[in-house]
Amino acid sequence: MLSIDVVCPVFREEAAIETFHKALIEATQPLYGDYKFRYIYVVDPSPPDRSAEILQSIAEKTDNVTVLVMSRRFGHQAALIAGIDETRGDAVIMLDSDMQHPPSLIPKLIEEWRGGSEIVQTLRHDDQKISFGKRVTSRMFYGVFERMTGIDLNAGSADFRLLSRKVADVFRTQFREHNPFFRGLVTWVGYRISYVEFVPEKRFAGRSNYSLAALILFATNGIFSFSKLPLRVCIWLGLIFATFSALSGAYYLTVYLFFEDIVVPGWASLFALGAFGLSMNLFFLGVLGEYVGLIFDEVKNRPRYLVGDKFGANADADAGARKETVS
Repeated sequence: MLSIDVVCPVFREEAAIETFHKALIEATQPLYGDYKFRYIYVVDPSPPDRSAEILQSIAEKTDNVTVLVMSRRFGHQAALIAGIDETRGDAVIMLDSDMQHPPSLIPKLIEEWRGGSEIVQTLRHDDQKISFGKRVTSRMFYGVFERMTGIDLNAGSADFRLLSRKVADVFRTQFREHNPFFRGLVTWVGYRISYVEFVPEKRFAGRSNYSLAALILFATNGIFSFSKLPLRVCIWLGLIFATFSALSGAYYLTVYLFFEDIVVPGWASLFALGAFGLSMNLFFLGVLGEYVGLIFDEVKNRPRYLVGDKFGANADADAGARKETVS
């Protein structure tokens, strides 16, 4: 019997996590005769949210639920890493636990995998229920990402996918990036991939935990992780403005020396050019700083996450002697 591990990151889902688990069981239970399922929840703690306590109660009632509770919040991508590190199944399915990734799609992902795909990637189809601004910015990001990185990241790619054991082993043993961008990496690895479209469900409870600032940070991290184009743009812009400055300087010097009847522009133009040049310098430093920050994270080589507690299947036998797990 083939085994399938289902990895579900959890952050502030106290109101929805029980409903999500029931939906997950309903979607996979008809497949129990052919597959052995293990459900791995990775909790980013955020007191007073009680997601971890609720999942611990669920894990105590069954033998195929594992709950990893991070020692602090490490973020969504780190939760996916922790979940993959915990898996050993023939396939790994990852999906968010806010009900927007429909568990009912899991049989379709498995069908595509059994048909020969090493990666089955879902594509979110944003209908009219999604705000116009979010739809436009999402399309813009995927278009910019593809042009800047050369990686064909299909519009709507979500962190809802199936990975074969071969691919999961690659991510577990060969990718040790501290700021991974999974949506790009699953395309970059180059294994046979197929796509399944879905319409996101409405959140069962609460609101999105991704603020505008978090979404911008997520997008810029994805671009800077895969492309050196921003650095090259800075070089070309610097050369263009240096050439413009040299030509302007030569022009005004010629006017001053040989054309006494022409008044050379004064402080207003100098101030405007100076302010513009300073703003461009700060922009270039910001772009360079992003790359230096990514290098800094890699050089420090700190653990990508720390597990504070582990409950349920494969948990340590002596809970009192449980130690933090480092990866």
